[in-house]
Amino acid sequence: MNLLAATAGVPVALASAASFGISSVLQYRATHEVPEQPAGRPGLFLSLARRPLWRWSIVLAIVGFMLQVLALKLAPLTVVQPLLVTGLLWYVVVSAATRHRRPDQVIILGSVLCLVSLSMFLVLARPGRGTGHNGLDNVWSVLPLAGALTGIVVGCIALAGVIGPTYRPLPLALATGVCYGVTAGFVRSLSSYFGEGLLAVLGHWQTYAIIVLGPIGVLLNQNSYQAGRLGAPALAIITVTDPLVSISVGVLWLDENLRIGGWWALGEIVALCGLVGGVFLLAHRAPHVAPAAPAPPKTAEQRDAVASE
Repeated sequence: MNLLAATAGVPVALASAASFGISSVLQYRATHEVPEQPAGRPGLFLSLARRPLWRWSIVLAIVGFMLQVLALKLAPLTVVQPLLVTGLLWYVVVSAATRHRRPDQVIILGSVLCLVSLSMFLVLARPGRGTGHNGLDNVWSVLPLAGALTGIVVGCIALAGVIGPTYRPLPLALATGVCYGVTAGFVRSLSSYFGEGLLAVLGHWQTYAIIVLGPIGVLLNQNSYQAGRLGAPALAIITVTDPLVSISVGVLWLDENLRIGGWWALGEIVALCGLVGGVFLLAHRAPHVAPAAPAPPKTAEQRDAVASE
């Protein structure tokens, strides 16, 4: 890959991050314009589909994904991924602008700490392809991954149902990030078959797992936004969890490798500690600067009950 192509990938990756960040702002606003529903209920999609803001957010998300694919063709993963996580900073700035308020300094600090720490981890670890072995081609070898995925998602949804509203978005965001990360791992495992045509891709089980798991991740994403009065903490957890989980899938099932040992490992540990610190700052600060919660919109059943009284 030549230097000119890699350099051209930088503005494309930044544009992708901007699309994802603005899309998240629109999604967050749209989820607060419809009645809240329990986590995992697909009926939320029907309500959101009627909101123009949400439809525009999906358009921006698709544009962001297409730009991400282009950026990855022009520049390596270790260049593109750190730039993509700047979508979190875009979210903080655009969200504050739409509310006509200055961004809170602690929220910015937590967001920047997440961005810098994740970028530092990716640059130090330098995830890369190994021998090309695809462990996901064997369905039986995926059972541990399926079990872990199911346990984490079900556990997060159950936890969100019992904890207070202040921290309810956090486990939902974690479940979202895990779904997105595993989905990315499946997409990566299919990438070697893209050149063989559509029929070859449809002949692998990962395609159908993506079709199922992708919408589940999007639904949990909307649940995490709807449950919180600020979207930055949820988006930070998703932004952090997604690449870390996808890298883990790559190392454990796709024979990819990380640069570990010596000072590299120490730097990676420091970066991970920075990630935890950034998320903690966001989660702790968000309730103190969140606007007062508006009265939730009435459901159709509630409006009918009021009208009959």
